[in-house]
Amino acid sequence: MDSVRNMSGIIYQNDTAKSLVRPDFFHISGFSNLPHAKYYFFFLCLVYAVTVLGNSLVTFIIYIDRSLHTPKYMAVFSLAIADLGESTAIFPNVVQNIIFNTHEITYGACLANMFFVYFFNSVQSVMLTVLAYDRFVAICFPLRYHSIVTNKSMGIIVTVGWIFNCTYMIVGIIFIIKLSFCKSTVIDSYFCDHGPIYRLACNDNTPSITLAKVYIVLHLFLPMFVISLSYASILLALSKIASWEGRLKALKTCFSHLILVSVFYIPLLGIYIAGIYIPINPSARIINTSLSYGVPAMLNPIVYSLNTAEIKEFVKKMFGRNRHKGIVPTIVK
Repeated sequence: MDSVRNMSGIIYQNDTAKSLVRPDFFHISGFSNLPHAKYYFFFLCLVYAVTVLGNSLVTFIIYIDRSLHTPKYMAVFSLAIADLGESTAIFPNVVQNIIFNTHEITYGACLANMFFVYFFNSVQSVMLTVLAYDRFVAICFPLRYHSIVTNKSMGIIVTVGWIFNCTYMIVGIIFIIKLSFCKSTVIDSYFCDHGPIYRLACNDNTPSITLAKVYIVLHLFLPMFVISLSYASILLALSKIASWEGRLKALKTCFSHLILVSVFYIPLLGIYIAGIYIPINPSARIINTSLSYGVPAMLNPIVYSLNTAEIKEFVKKMFGRNRHKGIVPTIVK
């Protein structure tokens, strides 16, 4: 393997056997061109803190409360883990870019960063779809819910979702490894973003482009189609309920999930579709993707998980138990 130095002075490792040129480092431009970046950083810090606290609380509650070891909460638990994983994969890069003014990341670390961000993001998409399926069965087939949605069937769905997405992302990384970077190594993003990286290649990047388009179909269009179909069926089932009270009671169990679906899919769809066909201002892309990746993970425990009746009941029991323990010693005195 020979060392090659380009005109800008950056050293590359040139694998002559495969004619690949790989940089020792990528330069993440991040928020360097973003006005008032430090103020935006504090906002992202708040988003990350709430994400970690909220999703950690959700996973803790589901883990210790055996009554929540149900099919629905298997998906909720996986969603919370994916939220934590994605946010933690992204946030360190933000800290490096803004606080430490460090923009370089090694080639291997960049690939790892790309893998985990997209892997956990795709798991989020799968779990939101699974939760829509759960609502569909619960409302459309209430008497058969417990025979259709079992721990075993949900375990299989969740496990297949994790394995499939892991495999898909590994394939994506393999395609990136086969690219040569003999020109610029500046990534116009705040993490090792797949699109900005494969566009830097100076050899054929068609497989990566194809994979990106398939990713959009599998993890954005297909889930949105399944979720839309589920809610269309739910609305049809609710139209057969005579009382408005009954319809609203059933719909209330869907509102939180619909908010998460809207916040998660709509911004991502807009940026990915636009990014493939038209040039996007790097600052606009960075703000959009940072919000698209950060805000849904923060809202999940607030809007959905901690707002479910079962978790609310658990929290009430815990606070009630603590109050009781605090009162007893006073009475004895």
